[in-house]
Amino acid sequence: MDSGRRKGLSGVLSSLSLLCVILDLQLDGVLGATHVEIEQHLEMGRKLLAAGQLAEALSHYHYAVEGDSKNYLTYYTRAAVFLAMGKSKSALPDLTRAIQLKPDFLAARLQRGNIFLKQGNTQEAREDFEAVVNIENSISPSLLHLILNTFINLCALYFNRLGIKSYMHTTEISLPPTLLSFQLSPWDPEFRELRAECYIRLGDLRKAIQDLTPTTRLRNDNRAAFLKLSTLHYNLGEHQESLGHVRECLKLDQDDKECLSHYKQVKKLSKQLDSAEEHIQEERYQEAIDKYESVMRTEPNVPYYTNKARERICFCLVKNKMPAMAIDICSEAHQRDPRNINILRDRAEAFILNQDYEKAVEDYQEAREFDMENNEIREGLERAQKLLKLSRKRDYYKILGVNRSANKQEIIKAYRKLAQQWHPDNFREESEKKEAEKRFIDIASAKEVLTNPEKRQMFDSGEDPLDPESQPGGQGWPFNPFESGGNYHFKFHH
Repeated sequence: MDSGRRKGLSGVLSSLSLLCVILDLQLDGVLGATHVEIEQHLEMGRKLLAAGQLAEALSHYHYAVEGDSKNYLTYYTRAAVFLAMGKSKSALPDLTRAIQLKPDFLAARLQRGNIFLKQGNTQEAREDFEAVVNIENSISPSLLHLILNTFINLCALYFNRLGIKSYMHTTEISLPPTLLSFQLSPWDPEFRELRAECYIRLGDLRKAIQDLTPTTRLRNDNRAAFLKLSTLHYNLGEHQESLGHVRECLKLDQDDKECLSHYKQVKKLSKQLDSAEEHIQEERYQEAIDKYESVMRTEPNVPYYTNKARERICFCLVKNKMPAMAIDICSEAHQRDPRNINILRDRAEAFILNQDYEKAVEDYQEAREFDMENNEIREGLERAQKLLKLSRKRDYYKILGVNRSANKQEIIKAYRKLAQQWHPDNFREESEKKEAEKRFIDIASAKEVLTNPEKRQMFDSGEDPLDPESQPGGQGWPFNPFESGGNYHFKFHH
């Protein structure tokens, strides 16, 4: 009985051994396929792929990969089939394995970079594209064009993800300098156009213009380049240059719809801007304000023009002696363009008109930090500092309760009202009479300075004409209406 069992077990073990040998041989035949067999699978895969039979082709590439797991080209080829089938996620491991086996395999890096790009993995995509540039010192035209095109898509995707509609002044993504400085040929318009598009995406419109300008001569009837150049200059605020380029486009075809539409827009805006500046030159400030408000309605989407309009409206409001409105507009303009010294200067002048000298000094100081060599800013700061110092002594405008823009009639009217109110004869108590006398002297002094054009100009420049310390040699205009010789007699009409 035991002997029979041993014989049966021995038979089973023999059968298992034989099965293992057979399986081993079969696995050997697959995993250890010969070079010829692998090539046959690859050839069949190529034929089926060309015939559009992707699933059948893929099975042959599976055999090829299993037969030679060290061949980077086999992984790359199977990845290509996956991509043809729209299975980019399945292609990614094969491309990664191909790169691991051959780190300088540029085609695999480009394909993987494109997959990362489609998946929204911008950092990984950028690393692959930069690796291509760093590996390949001598880049072929076709490869460079592919990289640049891909980078344009990368930029667009990146900005779309951030919700950014404009590429202006955005440098979150950058290409290696070796790529954008690479020059194929000065007569290659396609390369210049691609590189210009990259510069536009990076917000470097000046370099884009440099690349696009020669293409207007390198291609016949290149209306697209003239239109793009016109648009770039327009976005930079160079409306005259923009007009020049769009006119060149219309010379090639006066009925070109895009160029004609853009020409009408630029022409209208340019006319408004020129007219506004003419009004300023003629000191017709309200008309200039109206024109700049029209500019903002004509072009609300390009920051240069809206910022410029607010800057100039701010200037005009100061010239029109409207400090409260000027401060509001200047502040809005400053928020949009914080390093603009003209806005800071004009707001400082508005603060001076509003008798807020501390803020005027602050604005002039900030402007001075941006431009230490500007004499107008330096002189304005010195004047604001003098006015601040004077305000802590006697401010004749505040004494009379009038604005710095008040005319002579307004000053005399304010003086008469206060002089009648504070005349010492109106008070009986000695202490009240002394206080009234002091007030009355200040009121009379304010009237003396502000109704005299020379003295008022001195005071507006930060000098007190009645303060001996502020005069050369200590000689000022000491003034007291109660001193002998003052000849101040008042007759008030009710």
